[in-house]
Formats: sequence, C-alpha cells, structure tokens
Amino acid sequence: MSVVLLIQYTLIFSSVLLLVALGGCFSEHSGVINLGLEGIMVIGALGGALVMRFLPAGTPGILIVLLTLLAAILFGVLYSCLLAVASINFKADQTIVGTAMNMLGTAGATVLVKAINTALNPDDHSSTIQYITAKKAFIVNIGAFEFNWFMLVAVIMLAFAYITLYKTKFGLRLMACGEHPQAADSVGINVYRMRWSGVLISGMLGGLGGICYILAGVSEWKFENGVAGFGFLALAVMIFGQWKPLRIAGAALLFGLFRALSNVYFGFDWLVSLNLPGTVYNMMPYIISLLVLAFTSKKSRAPKAEGIPYEKGMR
Repeated sequence: MSVVLLIQYTLIFSSVLLLVALGGCFSEHSGVINLGLEGIMVIGALGGALVMRFLPAGTPGILIVLLTLLAAILFGVLYSCLLAVASINFKADQTIVGTAMNMLGTAGATVLVKAINTALNPDDHSSTIQYITAKKAFIVNIGAFEFNWFMLVAVIMLAFAYITLYKTKFGLRLMACGEHPQAADSVGINVYRMRWSGVLISGMLGGLGGICYILAGVSEWKFENGVAGFGFLALAVMIFGQWKPLRIAGAALLFGLFRALSNVYFGFDWLVSLNLPGTVYNMMPYIISLLVLAFTSKKSRAPKAEGIPYEKGMR
C-alpha cells in the first residue's frame, strides 16, 4: 500500500511540476522570463476552485472537469497578461514584474475569497474554499490506486509542448524570438506577437498546474497559504530539464518523488528508522533543487535573449 501511495503522489506532484515548468519553458523560449508562475498558479487555482464551489449539485462529472479546467486556464491566461503588458509592451524589468505578480496573486486571491465568503455568510471571514463533492469528479479508483485526470492532462500537454516547439512553424519561430529576435524580425516574424503567445501559453499551463496542485490531496484550500513555493520549484525543474520538454518531464518525476516522500515516508520502516523529523522530508524537494542548480547551473544553456526587452531596430 505504501508503494502504491508513493507512486500515486509522485505522479500527481510530477504532473503539477510538469505543467508549470512547461509553461515557463514556452515563456522563456519566447524571450520572457516568467518568475510570476507562483502567482499564476494561485490565480488559476482560484478560478477552478470557484467553479467547483458554485456549480449546482448534480452537475455531471465530465462537465465539472471541463468547466474547472477552462476556468483555471482562463484565470491563468488573464493574469499572465500583466506580465505580457509590463514586460513586452512597456519593457519593464521582467524579474521585478514576476516577483510582484507572485505577491499580488496570493494577496489578491485571499482578499477576494474572504469577500465572497463574507458576502455568503457574514460570520465567515476565512480564505478557504471547499470543493469536497466536485473533487470526486477528478478521481477514478483503479483498485488501491487513485487515478487523477490531471495525470492524463499532463501527458497530453507534454506531447503538445514537444510537437509545438519542434514540429511546427509556430514553435520554431517562438524559439527564434528567444534566441535572436532581431534576426527573427528581419525575416518578417512579429517578435512582440510571438512573445505574447509564449507568455499566454505559460499562463494557460500555470493555471492548470495551480488547480492540479490544490486538488492533489485535500478537499478545501486556504488561499492565504499560496502554493507553497511550487512555482519556484517548477522553475528549478525547467532549468534542470534544460528548457527541453522531455528532459523537463524526467526532472519533474525526480522532484515529484522527493515531494511525495513527505506524504508517505511514515509507511516505510527504513525511512522511519532514520528518526528524521517530518519537516526534513517536506524540505527535501527544495534542498534537492538547490543542490541540483548549484551543480548544473554552469552547464545550463538558457535562450540567449531571455530577459532582454526587444527594441525594434536594435542590434
């Protein structure tokens, strides 16, 4: 049973990291550093959670799944527009904009949820949304294993990312804008449009990753807790995967395994015998990310023009 739970949690946490890291991959291949993935995840989770909370009882499961996914995508895309407008149109510092989005995302979601709860019940000032019944639509029991539909969504998005980046004109043009935007512009590629596309795709995938994260283990979410640094962990997965979808998938499985251990370590006698506090296992994926980045950063090859605002006519 412990092994089954480990596999189950590894796959769901890996799905979260894969979706968000692929989003960051699209944005950075277009030339825009998206440090706001954490905030995008929170806002995407908010959109999906609100849909699950307010859908009428008796709504078919497939409709719950589709509407929740669409809401998470819509909220994530709309929120990513802040990064696109500030960084692409106004050429603001992308690192500062991303950091501000992370702070605003959690704070904004908390205020909005508290306002909604208070409006429905004057005595309820919490930032929690419950979705106990709706969550069941995402789970399919296969024996002792709980299959979550987000596992399939993650695989589909991985195939989408690989085919789009390497097998389509759009993907090749997108990567050209992240490597040498002036050269891309010289052959008629609209660099601004391609960068907007990369950021919006990152918003879509980040929003999906956010709702996937809050559905991973609980039936309600307290939005003032944010997403526990998973947006930054996804950035580490993206860097470790060298901005390549298949490598990112492998890195997501590795990091997802260490995150899953914090949920099920008590089921393995050899881990319990180490007498380590549970907080150590909670810290493990973040410690691993620091070690991995410390030893691999010198070999990292990021898109050459990422983080550099594009000025038409600049050489």
